[in-house]
Amino acid sequence: MSGTLWALVVLPVVVGAVLLVAGRVVDRAAPVVAVATAVAGLGLAIPVAFGHPAVRAPLLAGLPYRLRVDGLSGLLVVTVAAVTLAVLVFGVWDIGPGEARARFFGLMLLFAGAMLATVTAADLLVLLMAWEVMGATSWALIGYWWRDRERVRAADTAFLTTRAADLGLYLAAGAALAGGRPGSLALDRLDEATGPWLSLLTAGVVVSALGKSAQLPFAFWLSRAMWGPAPVSALLHSATMVVAGAYLLLRLGPLLDASGWGAPAVAWTGAATSVLLGLVAVAQRDLKQLLAASSCAQIGFMVLAAGVHGTAGGTLQLMAHAAAKSLAFLAAGAWLTLLGTKALPALRGAARRHRVAGAAFTVAALTLAGVPPLSLWAAKDVLLAAALERSPWLYAAGLAAAVVSAAYSVKALWFVWRPDDGRGAPGTGRRMPLAGGLPLLVLAVACAALTAPAFPPVWDAVVRVLGPQAAPHTGEFVLSGALAVAASGAAWVWGARDVPVPHARVRGWFVDWLGLEALARAVVVRPVLGLGRALAVFDDRVLDRGVEGAARGVVRLAGRTDRRAERGLVDGAVEGVASGAGALGRWARRPQTGQLHQYLAQAVAAFTVLAVVLALVR
Repeated sequence: MSGTLWALVVLPVVVGAVLLVAGRVVDRAAPVVAVATAVAGLGLAIPVAFGHPAVRAPLLAGLPYRLRVDGLSGLLVVTVAAVTLAVLVFGVWDIGPGEARARFFGLMLLFAGAMLATVTAADLLVLLMAWEVMGATSWALIGYWWRDRERVRAADTAFLTTRAADLGLYLAAGAALAGGRPGSLALDRLDEATGPWLSLLTAGVVVSALGKSAQLPFAFWLSRAMWGPAPVSALLHSATMVVAGAYLLLRLGPLLDASGWGAPAVAWTGAATSVLLGLVAVAQRDLKQLLAASSCAQIGFMVLAAGVHGTAGGTLQLMAHAAAKSLAFLAAGAWLTLLGTKALPALRGAARRHRVAGAAFTVAALTLAGVPPLSLWAAKDVLLAAALERSPWLYAAGLAAAVVSAAYSVKALWFVWRPDDGRGAPGTGRRMPLAGGLPLLVLAVACAALTAPAFPPVWDAVVRVLGPQAAPHTGEFVLSGALAVAASGAAWVWGARDVPVPHARVRGWFVDWLGLEALARAVVVRPVLGLGRALAVFDDRVLDRGVEGAARGVVRLAGRTDRRAERGLVDGAVEGVASGAGALGRWARRPQTGQLHQYLAQAVAAFTVLAVVLALVR
């Protein structure tokens, strides 16, 4: 079983690297190779999830490379492998023969392999390595169409934002080494850190997790990530990078509790993100922007679960969201390819014109809305039951966020199902083949099937795997379902009208993602650039002038020195060194006679001297 775990992580990384190195030469074969690798990955993930293997390999002194699968990571590896396969199958159609397919599919496999290493990492060292690869490949995927400068700038913004937050993991690793015992980098031993190191470690983990999962105040980078191809958005936003931070917080629940402040801070951050980014989604007029904001909001539920010991509910939310969000992004990508637009007003009638994508998007949107009996309805209630045990205010915030989820999901549905009144996009003339429609069908079925784990008897198995958690009462299921249906109906009736807000500036604030990117530029980017410019000026005007002045002074001093005396002194020193080296060489050659008996005599003499010295020292 250990070989299976190694193969699960190594296979996509190796195949992806080979495709990248081979380049355009293997463009034609790349889709088949990538899909076959994804199929093999899913085949490996299932036995790994049941077998719970652990492996290790030497890496650094006292710090081996360790992977381990338990109940939580077992569910995640199957989810990541399954979504990766669905997205790559769709990508065979979406990324056409004229594109750099080897580069695209190679990067996607590397990205998926890094996520698999992240969820199976047993210590911070392995987690950091996988975390870095995942961030680098996400930058390359978002900027896949690199000739478009706007896409490259968007990739840079996403990368630099997450990269800044990732520094928290380095801080956490340093604190773990300073304040822990041997082996303190193991994820299941981070809570053993002592003193102020424990708080520092917790802060580093929380910051890096919130940054990677696009939670407040880092959420704006996910808006910029929408410039990537549709399959990239589907994979990045559903089961991989954006949920990696939420997974890490669910994994490190004992650390959050040990710090005393980590759990409530995480819970309230998740609740605030769910509400505020849900309102951001309501304000959007671009489908991919709406889905991006909804990703932040839905992942906020997972972060909330991590702060209230709702590991089972957070995991069910993660799995259901992976199916629904990947389905929604693939349907949106299909319309972008078929109609050439992602603006909601231009997508009027899109679901009627392309029924497969329309039916798939309807299932995804209703799942995101929390409408019974689809999976996110049940998953949210499970995690909100854990929130209710901690604080009724957290439960109320979660219910409010669920109502907002229904509003933005049905708003998108309203546009795509309205009859085309002449404002819809004319289309590109392409049609979706079976390769594009099959993954949509599979993911739509998953959106409904993943309701089962929230109810007995599957719920009993979930609790055995993920740990005990109180199940929601029937009344909680009824309440949330009724609120979702009522909010969905209200959103449908409201239609395309703007959200009633007291001032246009407030509406613009939500459209602009709460002004978070502008705030980051004002608080972080401009001061750092200003400091850089000030240091450059100091370097040019102070340090450089000082060095040049010293050099000129030495030259003047040299010019005033008696050159004859200088030559005599320097030449004499050089000739003395040379003659001394020659004399030493002549002395060293004398014992080298080539006669064996003389060498033996020299060795005896040397050992005799050594024995005398040792005797005297003793």
